[in-house]
Amino acid sequence: MKQKKPFSQKLNNILFFLLGILAVVIAGVIFINFQTNATGSEQKDYVVKDDTQAGETKKSNGLSSSVEKWQEGTITYNEKKYVYNTSIETYLLMGIDNDEPVSTAKDSVSGGQSDAIFLLVANKETQQMSIISINRNTMTPIEIYDENGKDLGEMTAQLCGQHGFGDGKKLSCSRTVNAVSKMFYNLPISGYMSINMGAIGDINDAIGGVEVNVLQDINVPAKDVALKKGQTKTLNGNEAYCYLRNRDITQFESATDRLRRQEQYLNGFISKAQSQNQANSALAMDIYNSAADYLVTDIDFTELVSTLMGYGYSDDRMYTVPGETVKGDKYEEFNIDNQAFYDMVIQIFYKEADK
Repeated sequence: MKQKKPFSQKLNNILFFLLGILAVVIAGVIFINFQTNATGSEQKDYVVKDDTQAGETKKSNGLSSSVEKWQEGTITYNEKKYVYNTSIETYLLMGIDNDEPVSTAKDSVSGGQSDAIFLLVANKETQQMSIISINRNTMTPIEIYDENGKDLGEMTAQLCGQHGFGDGKKLSCSRTVNAVSKMFYNLPISGYMSINMGAIGDINDAIGGVEVNVLQDINVPAKDVALKKGQTKTLNGNEAYCYLRNRDITQFESATDRLRRQEQYLNGFISKAQSQNQANSALAMDIYNSAADYLVTDIDFTELVSTLMGYGYSDDRMYTVPGETVKGDKYEEFNIDNQAFYDMVIQIFYKEADK
């Protein structure tokens, strides 16, 4: 599949606004230093299962032989023919478990984990946006390196770990793009944005906070945060930070529970931002300025225009990669439901071929 060029100035403006959205959905665990030993064979804070040879992603996903590779022509699935929707552009959004502004990692295994991972899908023909959330613990082939940057090959591990193997900047991001692209059957990804989680509070406050129906108790006395399950609350900056970042790592599937909060908040943020943008044409610039020091991107963002929110979005356009969390030897592992995942891929990225 050939990489497609960005489809319009308008999409760039939409993505510019979504910098703010990304920042407020960043979720992190209580930070554990990302380390590997000299051989790279043992990961201290995330799972590495087994070696996977390059190019074997489809095999590791366990799909049947009836599933064909992404390509320019038609593919056959469930006795129907489909073509890739060339009106689509896809962008990877990452939230990194670092409260500080972006800086170069001290070595090639300290780039920080991507604890929030989303794909933004924008369709220029329908002028609709979709978002796909990806569990940080998704088991998929990633590239492994040692502290000095020596390539140790490809192994199946939690997706969040890929960003750690790099410089904490563009190299880490590009390697994560490659891993996600392979996971989505070599999906073309047009660009990326990553933001360190320290920007969450300021960006939340830039739109006056987001109202949520609290899904879980969140208590952080040090930040004066006490959220109770079931209450309706417009979150301030500290509350948004804790609601999206905190989880109880002693509880099974705490990462999945946190992902539900991220999805809920993101839907609310988009709705609030759309209404706020009508009254404040400088809103997106305010959001960008609050996040700039925490941002890494390869997308050329241009000035805000009043039509940047012209693309439609609704809660039912938030998709989640389907699968199941299991308890591994030491850490949780999210295993993709391959059939349901491929069904989702066909639904979002393909359209039925003309007969």
